[in-house]
Amino acid sequence: MSRRNIVIAIDGPAASGKSSTAQWVAQELGFTHIDSGSLYRVETARRLGMTDIRSPEVTAAVSEIAQVPQVRAQVNAEVRRLADACDVVVDGRDMGSVVFPDAQLKIFLVADPWERARRRLHQRLGRSATDTEIAEETRRLVERDASDATNTVQSRDAVLIDTTYLTQEEQVQRIVALARRLQ
Repeated sequence: MSRRNIVIAIDGPAASGKSSTAQWVAQELGFTHIDSGSLYRVETARRLGMTDIRSPEVTAAVSEIAQVPQVRAQVNAEVRRLADACDVVVDGRDMGSVVFPDAQLKIFLVADPWERARRRLHQRLGRSATDTEIAEETRRLVERDASDATNTVQSRDAVLIDTTYLTQEEQVQRIVALARRLQ
């Protein structure tokens, strides 16, 4: 009997650190990282006729495109196909609740919207943002949270990790410790 591939699903709202955390966890465990958000960005850029999936235009439109049932079905099928090949850490909004309801480990990351905005701007700008910039980004994130609410659902069996006061290294260490119990 062959071993079933391990799936670690990391969910949470926009800018909660899902992708960067998932990438680091995958590296620590020797797993493959699957970033579902990038797949949605690729589809959004394609529909907009753009090449930069991290452009402000793609960022502004990706939530709306991700609501299209055919797009969701296409991305989810691709994520499942990729996960068939090896042990994976996959991140998104509904990975543990919809795409991989039988994932061996489900994590749901949350953080205060102000902190999420501060982190996102620091990453984007490469500097500390002003309070005014953070307030505007917080407003955008709260609007995005409302738009994504139906797709950002915490599985009942997910481990909730509030990263507001954690370093990225601390949150990665917590997830890796949980994952090592699976092996």
